[in-house]
Amino acid sequence: MIALLLALAVTEGDVTVRDFRFASGAAMPSLRLHYRTIGSPESPAVLVLHGTTGSGAQFLGDSFAGALFGPGQLLSRYFIVLPDDIGHGGSSKPSDGLRGRFPRYGYGDMVAAERAVLDHLGVKHLRLIVGTSMGCMHAWMWLEKWPEFADAALPLACLPVQIAGRNRMLREMAVSAIRADPAFRGGDYTSPPLAGLRGALEVLFFMTSSPLVQQSQAPTRDAADKLAAEWMAKRLATAEANDFIYAFESSRDYDPSADLEKIQAAVTAVNSADDQVNPPELGILERELKRVKPGKAVVLPIGPQTRGHGTHTNAAAWKGELSALLDRSAGSREQ
Repeated sequence: MIALLLALAVTEGDVTVRDFRFASGAAMPSLRLHYRTIGSPESPAVLVLHGTTGSGAQFLGDSFAGALFGPGQLLSRYFIVLPDDIGHGGSSKPSDGLRGRFPRYGYGDMVAAERAVLDHLGVKHLRLIVGTSMGCMHAWMWLEKWPEFADAALPLACLPVQIAGRNRMLREMAVSAIRADPAFRGGDYTSPPLAGLRGALEVLFFMTSSPLVQQSQAPTRDAADKLAAEWMAKRLATAEANDFIYAFESSRDYDPSADLEKIQAAVTAVNSADDQVNPPELGILERELKRVKPGKAVVLPIGPQTRGHGTHTNAAAWKGELSALLDRSAGSREQ
């Protein structure tokens, strides 16, 4: 991992946006947006967007950067931009001090902040948007808000419709588990509300895990108990209650379904058949992609490279689709 980062020459920085206005009408005098970049700013740009409670750092591991960013790989000749969204990573978030007084942000605010990062970096056009989970949903919003800004997009592990059904219910259960913990104290807690966080993380485990993967990783009773305990301990050590609630509630304004026909970029939307967040039996991805003229829907069959919802960060599972997307969207800007 360290050798990979050195080879990629990752650059980190911050943008400070003065008087940032949220869709709610609230404002922050100073909003910090953290980002990472790889490659030359003179090269065509690729925007990579992370998932809920994640950050741009999640793309620097072997399964993503190791398969896409290295010499000779699919995205090696591009300028890669990895922003941390509002409420995540090194960007301004409730746990910085405001806690429950931090402005309530939505996906629209996060997309506006992502655009601010690109403006700061001087990026005027995107060769490609890659989004995972929450970032996948942001990708749909980008394609509709600025139809001519990107040549292509690879939304991974989401649906281009309002979050509803089981997905919405589980999100609400996770947030309610934290709020119901007396130790939470409306967000002004003096010690972490561990019972509430544990309940929320248990919901998250069921949302994002894959039965076949878990059976393979823990084929015995003792192995299963050990894996579950280690998974929970690792996440309890880093989870922050206010940040978690804000991040999960930020999806409330997401619904790109009305404007899918406006999309001009070439799109390949990829889900996997073992994704418990976006299960294939819903049939929503295939139905909605018929409205996107330059669009293609792909549901990966369960196989050795799928990881449930986490398939979005295992590039080996879908980089063939990315290669085909880059080929079919190549145009005058890259000639």
